[in-house]
Amino acid sequence: MSVKLFFWNVRGLNNPDKHKPFVDWLFSTHLDTTTLLGALLETHIKEPFLNPILTKICPGWKFLSNHLSDPDGRIILIWKDPLDVKLLTQSRQCLTCSISIPNQALIYYTAIYASNESDERVGLWNELLQTHSALDLESKTWVVGGDLNQILFPFEHSSPAVDHSDNLMYQVQDCLLQMDLFDLQTGSVTVNNNTLYSFPHAVASFLPLDLSDLTPCLLNLALFLPKSGTYPYKFQNYLTTHPGFAQSIQDAWIHAGSTCQTLAQLCWKLKQIKSDLKKINRENYSKIRERVIETHTLLQCVQVQPLQDPSAENFQAERDLHQKWNFLREIEEMFFRQKSRINWLREGDLNTMFFHRICQARASFPQCVGCMDNRSCGNDINGNGFWELTLSTSRSSNELKEAFTG
Repeated sequence: MSVKLFFWNVRGLNNPDKHKPFVDWLFSTHLDTTTLLGALLETHIKEPFLNPILTKICPGWKFLSNHLSDPDGRIILIWKDPLDVKLLTQSRQCLTCSISIPNQALIYYTAIYASNESDERVGLWNELLQTHSALDLESKTWVVGGDLNQILFPFEHSSPAVDHSDNLMYQVQDCLLQMDLFDLQTGSVTVNNNTLYSFPHAVASFLPLDLSDLTPCLLNLALFLPKSGTYPYKFQNYLTTHPGFAQSIQDAWIHAGSTCQTLAQLCWKLKQIKSDLKKINRENYSKIRERVIETHTLLQCVQVQPLQDPSAENFQAERDLHQKWNFLREIEEMFFRQKSRINWLREGDLNTMFFHRICQARASFPQCVGCMDNRSCGNDINGNGFWELTLSTSRSSNELKEAFTG
């Protein structure tokens, strides 16, 4: 089931002139065909008018708000069946709820509309930390998004004069760090490690401004991209630990022909060697995580045998299996270290879990999914048109245009 979450500062949905544009936006990209929940910020809808307005513009939708904490109802959640939403906490600056999806684990969702005053935002950071602790969100799937009214890093500021971090940036950075939240889209959407594990294909994207001067942010928890072409071969550093690595390379190099005199000949020989490297990896290191788990389980069984029968054979079997387990753990760490691109931690300290988490975070960073002009559009494997542009860099729009146009 496709689940999409959005955050949007609509800047006054109480204005009747914005009702039709909002309804058109809600259904323009077929959002109604998926399971959808969104946070509307700064609507300026007073509580007596909340039900009449939302019933009119969103018939069949359910909603809740933080009017009990703020008379303006700074945060309003709307959703459709089959979602089941339960309000957990609310305040003037944030609202937290649990989202129940059929056949899936609960998702904890926090919508934020932070104050313009820095002193009040300090209270928000403390409140988020308390919510994180009270609901034990470290072990839950948690999505946090909205309008922080505070940048995380200097490059997010529109002015080039802002070139260093200040105390306000450090405050929100420290808050996110303590809650173990990763930034998916320049502060608009942050998620924890469990979210990345449960939804590895999650993608956050900015949509056109439309009726507001602030862009809506859409989080697609299950975006599957069409596959095309083949993936380039990537040499795994752990292959060099195989006892037969050097001999295999030498045999493959000789088998590929005589000495190389041109770059084309060198590329051809390297391509021939690739199949031998893939064979070593497939036969010895494929599914490395499963191998580590299986070897550890077998080691636990073998460790009991010397206690029941303290023979030399049983002790040797335990010793051999323990060496194999340690070897596979080192290979696993090397694999995830290379994949995580972390260079400031050394191998050998068993940082495997940290490397694995960094890999998940990097894989979930926003990326360029597709590009569109006024003349054509792309199609996925089912023939359906797809257009979504999400940015994975901090570069300006002008820099990106230059990169694409050359």
